[in-house]
Order: sequence, then structure tokens, then C-alpha cells
Amino acid sequence: MRRARKIDRVLAETYPDAKAELDFDDAFQCLVVTVLSAQTTDKRVNAVRPILFAAYPDPAAMAAADRAHLEQIVGPLGFFRAKTESLLKAERRPRRAVRRPVPPRLEDLVTLPGVGRKTANVVLGNAFDIPGITVDTHFGRLARRLGWTDLEDPVKVEHAVGALFPQRDWTMLSHHLIWHGRRRCHAKKPACGACPVARWCPSYGLGPTDPVEAEKLVRTEGPN
Repeated sequence: MRRARKIDRVLAETYPDAKAELDFDDAFQCLVVTVLSAQTTDKRVNAVRPILFAAYPDPAAMAAADRAHLEQIVGPLGFFRAKTESLLKAERRPRRAVRRPVPPRLEDLVTLPGVGRKTANVVLGNAFDIPGITVDTHFGRLARRLGWTDLEDPVKVEHAVGALFPQRDWTMLSHHLIWHGRRRCHAKKPACGACPVARWCPSYGLGPTDPVEAEKLVRTEGPN
């Protein structure tokens, strides 16, 4: 536990600007862009976002959206038919039990089409300041490389890692690991020789350990 928390403190110092890399103005936009981010990059979603919300600025407008027009907007993101279906169903779903257009509870969010625990935790942590752990591919990979868990199932990883940290740290912990995974601890060739937490990492050596060679692998921003 102490080693895990030390790693998080160092990553916080390394990435002081760590945050969600999807752009949004409110909980509704956060939910929509997170659903759209599946199987594509945040940069592509951010490029589509202004067009999407200019046409459909709120849940009521999106619920009344023309399917063909919505598909045209989200088309560049891939899987556009499935994503369009999720958005339309989510916005048209009755919410008699909740007063807000986007419910601030995990158990309500995961009932929405296209929303799993990962998306729900993104919305909770970044739109409502309710702590949540976002287990995407980067987070899961780093949690295993750092020896925090050997589990593969995202929900089990979420609970295992969550037990190592105070709940108040969960959202920022997610940002720290995701930023580190996107910038240094890559899936195929991690920049081990340029890693600020290398001394505490049991997987050190998976990538080049020479500082000069490793530094060439470091990205200044997340993948395009």
C-alpha cells in the first residue's frame, strides 16, 4: 500500500496538469463524449464535439435528434450506428426516479444504454466530483505492471486498486495512471529508462532502460 501511494505521489508531481482529456462543459456533455470515446481517441471526439452540441445542446434536443443527421456527425468516430443508438436511447429513456438529466449515482448511470462502470466513473469523478476509478486499458495495464493486482476483469481491478488508496484520491489516481500509460508506459514498448517510478516498478526492463533511447519514446501528449 505504501509503495502504491508513493508511486501515485510521484506521478502527481510528474503530471501536475493531469485531467480528463475529453472536452465538456457539463455532466450531459461529459456523458455523451465519454460514450463516443469508445474505440477511438479523445482528440477525434473533441474535434466532433463542437458540431455535435451546436446541433443538440441539451438532452431534450438530442432526444429529438434526426438519426441520420446524428450518424453523420459521429460518423468519423467509428461504430457510429451503435453510438447513435446509445445516445438516442439514453436521452429518450424515462428518468422518473431522478431529477437531474444525468443521474449522479453509479447504479443509475449504468442502466443507461452504452454506459458501463468505466463510463459511469468518468462522469461521476469529472462531472460531479464523486470519487471513482476509471479502469480503461491504460489503467488496467499499469495496475498489473506495477504489481497492484494480477486481475484482468476491470471491475475486480477497480475494487483491488481502490482498496490501496483513500477514496478521495480515486479520480486523480485514474488520471495519473492514464496519463502515464499514454505518455510513457506504452503497451508495446514502455519508456522504462525515462520513467519517474522505475525504482518501484517490478516490471522495469520491459522497455528500453537506456535513458536516451527511452526518452525518444516519451510523448508530450496523449495519442492522437
